[in-house]
Amino acid sequence: MFPEDHKFDKDDLVRMWIALGFIQPSQGMTMEDIGGRYFDVLVKKALFDKFEADDYDLVVKYNYKMHDLIHESACRFFAQVCGKLVNDEVSSLQISKTIRHLSVLNAKPDILRKIEKLKHLHSLFLFYEDFHDQDLCSGLIEILKVSRSLRLLYICIDKVELKLILEEIGNLIHLRYLKIDCYNLTMLPRSLSNLYHLQYIICERPRSLDEPEGDDFLPNDINKLLNLRYVKLPKNCISWICEIGKLKSLQELCKFILRDESGYRIGELKNMNDLYKLGIKCLENLKDGEEARNAQLCEKRRLTDLTLCWSHSHIDSTNNDLDENVLHNLQPPKCLRNLSIKRYMGARSAIWMNNVNPIFNLEIISLTDCLELETLPPFGQLPFLKFLKLARMPKVKWLESKFNGNEKYHAFPLLEKLYIHRLEALEDWFEAGVAAEDGCLFPCLINLELHDCPKLKELPSLPPKLKGLNISNMGWKTLNFCSNSNPIPLVSLEAYHCPNIISLPLADEIARLAALRYLTISDCPNLISLGRYRQVETTNNCHLMLDDLDISDPSVLLMEPLRSIASLKRLSIVFQAEVVSFPNELEQWLLTVRSSLSDLLIFNLKSLQSLPSTFESLSSLQYLRITGVPMLRELPNLPPSLKCLAIERCHRELKERYGEDGGSDRHKIAHIPDIFFL
Repeated sequence: MFPEDHKFDKDDLVRMWIALGFIQPSQGMTMEDIGGRYFDVLVKKALFDKFEADDYDLVVKYNYKMHDLIHESACRFFAQVCGKLVNDEVSSLQISKTIRHLSVLNAKPDILRKIEKLKHLHSLFLFYEDFHDQDLCSGLIEILKVSRSLRLLYICIDKVELKLILEEIGNLIHLRYLKIDCYNLTMLPRSLSNLYHLQYIICERPRSLDEPEGDDFLPNDINKLLNLRYVKLPKNCISWICEIGKLKSLQELCKFILRDESGYRIGELKNMNDLYKLGIKCLENLKDGEEARNAQLCEKRRLTDLTLCWSHSHIDSTNNDLDENVLHNLQPPKCLRNLSIKRYMGARSAIWMNNVNPIFNLEIISLTDCLELETLPPFGQLPFLKFLKLARMPKVKWLESKFNGNEKYHAFPLLEKLYIHRLEALEDWFEAGVAAEDGCLFPCLINLELHDCPKLKELPSLPPKLKGLNISNMGWKTLNFCSNSNPIPLVSLEAYHCPNIISLPLADEIARLAALRYLTISDCPNLISLGRYRQVETTNNCHLMLDDLDISDPSVLLMEPLRSIASLKRLSIVFQAEVVSFPNELEQWLLTVRSSLSDLLIFNLKSLQSLPSTFESLSSLQYLRITGVPMLRELPNLPPSLKCLAIERCHRELKERYGEDGGSDRHKIAHIPDIFFL
């Protein structure tokens, strides 16, 4: 039903299967869970190829593609029940009248009229890049009038106003699944409220400045659709559904905005026990803790993802006791996996957060803008916690306060990613007076980000599995690497805006840093050393082999071990106002990486007037970008290997001399296939 190379979304495809009746309910499992298992089997049998689309807070989103050969075979095998109308292909006219599932790709009006005769259609997919033709619009209206057996309708149409067409959707009395992709969609059809069998409404549209408001976008009585299981709408539209508690089968409600009016109070959540994902906003509108209890979160046995959020204006509130009572009465069920709390103004965390047993299975925790919170719950005792984000909590002094002293105990035993930002009072990892043995903290940590914690005394010895370290605005003068002799698995090290740091001891540990591939040293004005580089290491071929190096001060390149670097693929020099030209030593340094350097980027060097003549010798260079170098008037000779040259915000004389329109020196760069003056 989909074009070749279509990116399949697992959850969306399962919803289509449910809407078409391919999946039957089973006691103890949702139909979505059953469909997910079916899909996993198809992946194992290689009907789908899996690839990663996004990785956010350890929640990896995958997309899937079907191999061209399998796609082609399926089209032939299911020709009697599945068909396509494509452009003006003659084969499109041979569609069987008994067909159940139809996909239309840019078909012409005369071919579109064939659909009116297909009385047994259960699913219809409409893919149009341009739908301005009035005959096409009329044809679609007629199709929606007669296709009363449709269970699934997927409309992907651009550049057309859909209001008139969509009103005819009210005729599709058996419709279970409706998906609309359209830039110009301004409202859902009012007739939608009559489709009592509807289970899924998905309206995709790119973010724009004129996002629709919910009260205009939605039909007033959409809460009559009691079978709705999933709704995805633009912006905050779903929060405008009055008495949303009537939709008891809804599984996801990411933006439930509390208001001080009937139909929008927290009691609407009382009987919505199928929710697995819930976000409650504007919690300051609750009158007391007893009202918060009306949500009955503990009874939602499928709830795995919960966000609790107070408004930005609430940060100035001084009613700490109310916040504490509200949070105490919003205790989630034990099945919770992901917890996010924003702008909570209580000085103490809730009782259920301090007792780790009720939140035993938590894997992801995020606390943001909790400005009055003084002591963190004992997150280090959570056995399954993998991701922890702590941001903008200026009164927290230590990370873990209830270390139990057991030698076998490891604080944060499964934590993989730790993000700490703007904990200005943070002094130490453990509470004062608690002695922690080396290696007991973060045994599984892979990524660590520390920003704006000027009082933190030191970095703990690097955890044994740490691959990514990102620091900025810390008070340290140097970094501490592991004291043992094991290899350091660090792949990425970023240090920027660290005015106190004077040393990054890379050279001291060069023999153990074989995995390091990405290095950033930016805005560290007092850095004078990258460690001591011993001659014995040179004889053992212990050199850095970087893929990516970002720096702000080119003189860093002359410090060991960067001075003797063995390989480098990408070099970026950014935000250095004082450099007028590259000294001879740096020009010679470029020759050491000429056989490996493929990308070179120069950003915002305000005083730079000339580039090194050694550029011509960079035999592997393929991409050169120069941005924000206003004093640069001339380019050096560039290597024959260069495939792309991009110049932006430089002296206008550069474009005059090297531009395509009669530039006097255009011939010097004519060998480069792609040239851009931006």
